[in-house]
Amino acid sequence: MQKSDFHFELPEAQIAAEPLADRSASRLLHLNDAGIAHRQFTDLVSQLEPNDLLVLNNTRVLPARLFATKSTGGKAEVMLERRLANGDWRAFVKSSKTPKPGATLTVADGFTIDLLARDGDLFVIRLCGDDPMGQLQTHGHMPLPPYIKRADTEADRARYQTVFAKNEGAVAAPTAGLHFTPELLDAIRARGVDTAEVTLHVGAGTFLPMREDDVKKHVMHSEWFECPAVTADKINATRARGGRVIAVGTTVVRTLESVAAQTGSIQAHAGDTSIFIYPGFEWQVIDAMVTNFHLPESTLLMLVSAFAGTDAVLAAYNEAVAEGYRFFSYGDAMLLERAGG
Repeated sequence: MQKSDFHFELPEAQIAAEPLADRSASRLLHLNDAGIAHRQFTDLVSQLEPNDLLVLNNTRVLPARLFATKSTGGKAEVMLERRLANGDWRAFVKSSKTPKPGATLTVADGFTIDLLARDGDLFVIRLCGDDPMGQLQTHGHMPLPPYIKRADTEADRARYQTVFAKNEGAVAAPTAGLHFTPELLDAIRARGVDTAEVTLHVGAGTFLPMREDDVKKHVMHSEWFECPAVTADKINATRARGGRVIAVGTTVVRTLESVAAQTGSIQAHAGDTSIFIYPGFEWQVIDAMVTNFHLPESTLLMLVSAFAGTDAVLAAYNEAVAEGYRFFSYGDAMLLERAGG
């Protein structure tokens, strides 16, 4: 299985650089064994059944991009990747000349970054000053993906965040959740569909390209997740009554399938996951998913291909391109039902 097996052509004009004025005004491509249907995102309500369970990722995106000055006067860009247990961070540091461990970068008066050590392509860093997390909120920039080729704005602080975000720690948004409004969630619940939450703090590694051509040689980045007891109980009750477990986003997919893989069941569980889902994966939890369109040759495109079939997914992507769908983080969405499900 080669990375190139998951390639498709996408005109740059179809990469959504801005969110729509209305979160739920996106289009929804529905793919199941019956084929492809073109819908609006608000049609999701009618495609759900009473007794279904919709699982959301409640992670909150940090303003994780920092622009700093080196002691030489040169510029550096720091992209936080994940917070460590002791409060330090793993981070990417970009500069015309890469600084060395021991260097200090200045973000603002009273807010500096100590580079403690190298960690592969990353650094271990420490945010220094009075109330570093408060300083991060003040001086940090929203970490828009690299394919959005514009500076972040104040509007992105609201729009690159789900309406149900609460647990801070992500450095990229769980983008399938961006389409939901409080009103849409109310309509879904009024239909008899329950909702539940997990947390997976999305890392910057989600944007790293695969370096290996052989898919099976790829090593995934690690992310922290938590499935609380109330969510595990809801999932087990849903399955017992014959309802469907529907993941909002690949982060929820990876969380729930990691719980099953690590514990052998669905139960309260937290930890790190580097689960890599590609065709041939044996699904244990998810019956359907809502997800955005993903980059060519990406691990997330491989995940949805494992779920709905590679040929079917690539055919749907090519049809979405032809139909003018908007792609990636601020783009349109898909509703996928498991192949053969």
